Amino acid sequence: MTQFSKRVRASDKDLISRFTVLSLLPVFLLVVGLFHIKTIQQINWQNFNLSQADKIDISYLAISFSIALLVCLLVAFLFKRYKYDSFKQLQHRQKLAKMILENRWYESEQVKTDGFFKDSSSRTKERITYFPKMYYRLNNGLIQIRVEITLGKYQDQLLHLEKKLESGLYCELTDKELKDSYVEYTLLYDTISSRISIDDVLASDGKVRLMENVWWEYDKLPHMLIAGGTGGGKTYFILTLIEALLHTDSELYILDPKNADLADLGSVMENVYYKKEDILSCIDKFYEEMMKRSEEMKQMENYKTGENYAYLELPANFLIFDEYVAFMEMLGNKENTVVLNKLKQIVMLGRQAGFFLILSCQRPDAKYLGDGIRDQFNFRVALGRMSEMGYGMMFGSDVQKDFFLKQIKGRGYVDVGTSVISEFYTPLVPKGHDFLEEIKKLSNSKQSTQAMCEAKVAGVD
Repeated sequence: MTQFSKRVRASDKDLISRFTVLSLLPVFLLVVGLFHIKTIQQINWQNFNLSQADKIDISYLAISFSIALLVCLLVAFLFKRYKYDSFKQLQHRQKLAKMILENRWYESEQVKTDGFFKDSSSRTKERITYFPKMYYRLNNGLIQIRVEITLGKYQDQLLHLEKKLESGLYCELTDKELKDSYVEYTLLYDTISSRISIDDVLASDGKVRLMENVWWEYDKLPHMLIAGGTGGGKTYFILTLIEALLHTDSELYILDPKNADLADLGSVMENVYYKKEDILSCIDKFYEEMMKRSEEMKQMENYKTGENYAYLELPANFLIFDEYVAFMEMLGNKENTVVLNKLKQIVMLGRQAGFFLILSCQRPDAKYLGDGIRDQFNFRVALGRMSEMGYGMMFGSDVQKDFFLKQIKGRGYVDVGTSVISEFYTPLVPKGHDFLEEIKKLSNSKQSTQAMCEAKVAGVD
C-alpha cells in the first residue's frame, strides 16, 4: 500500500478549506508585509507598546489588505485553472472522507473534556478510534482507490462502493479487483478527455484501440455486440472498425440486410452483401471456412496444443453483421434455426481459429441471441439512447449501474469483457472524412499486396 501515498483521513472532510488557508495565508502576509515594510523596519520591537499602533495609517492598511486579498484570489484562480488535477484530487479525498463520516463507517467513543474555566461543567466529545484505511491515487487519467477489508461490520458497504464512487466523483468504473485483505477500484477520470480520433485507432497484435484506455482484445475476448438506436453513432463506429481492421491482414465479410450505408462499401471492396440469399450464403461460407481452418491447423508442422491462429501466423476473419435482429425477423422458422445454429458454432469455436463476429442491432432481443450466445460476446457497446430494458438485454438484468443520457453523438456504455460497465465514446471522425474513399485506398492496397505475394509464390513453384 506504500504506493498509495494519499491516505483518506477523517480530518480530510475540511481538506480544501484547510489547504486554502495554509497555502494562501503566507501569500496574504507577504503582500501586506511588502506594503508596510518601511513601517515594520522603523518599529522598535524591543520597546514595543500599543502607543506605536496609533501611527498606523488605517486607510493604507485597508488598501494593503484589499490588494493582498485580490492577490490570494488570483493565486487560487490560477491554481484551479492550471493545476486542475491537483485541485480535483483534494476534492475527491474530501468527498471520500465525508462519505465515510456521513455513513458512519467508523468506530468512536465519547470522552469527557474539562471546560475552559475550572468551575465550568465538563463536556463529552466524540473521539474516533477506528477509521477505515482508504488510499487514493490519480495517475494517467485513472483513479485508483484501495480499501482495506478487515472482516468488520462495514465490510459489505466497503465492498460495494461502485455506484457511490461513480456518481460522487463523476467518474466511470473500469475495474474492481478483490485482493488479499483489500479491494481496489479503478475509475476513469474525465472520460471524454480519453476520446481519440479515428487516426489514433490502432489495430495490431490481436487488439483494437478505441479510447486512450479502452482496447478490444479480440484474441482473448472475442466477438463484439453493438446496440443503439438511430443517430447514436453506430454506423460511424462500425465504419471506423472496418477501416482499422483493413490496416491488418484480416479478411472482412460485411452484411447489410437493409441495403444502407455499409452496403455502399460493395463498390470499393469485396465480400459485401445485402441480399437475403447472398447473406445466407456468406454465413455458410464463413462457418465452413472456420471448420476447415480448425482441421488444417492441427495438420500444420508447427501446430501446438493451446495456441491459436496467430501463433501459426494466419490472418483473422471478421463477419460484420449490421441490423442482425432485423434480418432474423425476415426469415422463416427453418432458416432462422439454421442461422442461429451456425452463429452459435462460430461464437463457441471461432476464437481458436481466428473467426470473429461483430453483430450490430438496435436492441439485442433475447429471441435471436438466446441459448448462451449473447454471453459469448465479450465486448459489448451500447450507443445513444436506450431504455432500461435495452440496457438489461445488453449487459444483464441484474447489473447494478445507473445509466445517464448525454446529448453527445457517439457516447454510450461499454463492457470490455470484465463485467464492469463504463462510459464510452467512439473515436472522433473529422469533418470531411470520406470513409468510402479511405476504405477504397486500403482495399486496393491490400489486393495489390496479395496479388504480389501470390505471384511470388507462383514464381517460386
